[in-house]
Amino acid sequence: MNRVAFVFTSAPHGSAAGREGLDALLATSALTEDIGVFFIGDGVLQLLAGQQPQQILARDYIATFKVLPLYDIETFWVCAASLKERGLDENIAMVLDVTVVAPEVLREQLSQYHTVLTF
Repeated sequence: MNRVAFVFTSAPHGSAAGREGLDALLATSALTEDIGVFFIGDGVLQLLAGQQPQQILARDYIATFKVLPLYDIETFWVCAASLKERGLDENIAMVLDVTVVAPEVLREQLSQYHTVLTF
């Protein structure tokens, strides 16, 4: 079975990359059950709970990440260094239950996927 990784590297506001990645992720879930989702760099900001995008006239799609387990997508990795660089830690409220790991562990996990899509 083809293993597919989705890597979110963009901040949630200012571009459509996060929304497009989420749409692709949901569509891919109909084709394969072996999906991993990785949040690196500014992509960790996609997970922060309590965002109010309507305040900047942006579309609220962050809450949609909460439904991923309903699509049998349950493997979520977050880069600990990316959190730290943004003044965050693993105890901050996130919209998903994630596994926070060091960059080298994240790279090892990512290397186990056949296809990697970055948003």
